[in-house]
Amino acid sequence: MANKIYEIPVIETARLVLTLPDVDEAPRLVTYIKDNVEHLAPWSPPRPEKYYTEDFWREKLLASQEDFRQGKALELVLFSKETPLGSIVGQCSFTGISRGPFQACYLGYNLDYRAVGHGYMFEALTGAIAYVFDDLKLHRIMANYIPTNERSAKLLRRLNFLTDGYSRDYLFIAGRWQDHVLTSLTNYEMTTVT
Repeated sequence: MANKIYEIPVIETARLVLTLPDVDEAPRLVTYIKDNVEHLAPWSPPRPEKYYTEDFWREKLLASQEDFRQGKALELVLFSKETPLGSIVGQCSFTGISRGPFQACYLGYNLDYRAVGHGYMFEALTGAIAYVFDDLKLHRIMANYIPTNERSAKLLRRLNFLTDGYSRDYLFIAGRWQDHVLTSLTNYEMTTVT
């Protein structure tokens, strides 16, 4: 399964389309990132200056497509169905995909400041998690959050993630090493390794 080549998904929910976009979406991703710098700063690692450029995002999108085709990661962009141009609402990623007896990955996500509080991320992750479990056949999704990030804690509980533990100085976020609550969601339907 590790070498299987996957077709890039298009996951539709009531209000969103989730997919790994082509390189022509780089300008829109730069706009999304720049619009949300302040909003995402408390939860983000340090970013190099090139992170805010179209060249970076073109390379990133190409690399993300290749990682997906190789079964290493799934990095989705959330597009709104409610706006004429399908504005970017957020991102979610399933990275560090491990096969063999583990069959697991890490979940990360972010949301546009204008979309907070409207249930978009719950909707997006409900669809994306179903794809990861049903189509990619993963057994476990791990998600970690800073203890003060109450929105993430509430979202993960609502998605039925369970707390696995607490890790001190886990990630370098917002300019310092920060503790994280470790959570996971298990696919109990998966009873064998493919």
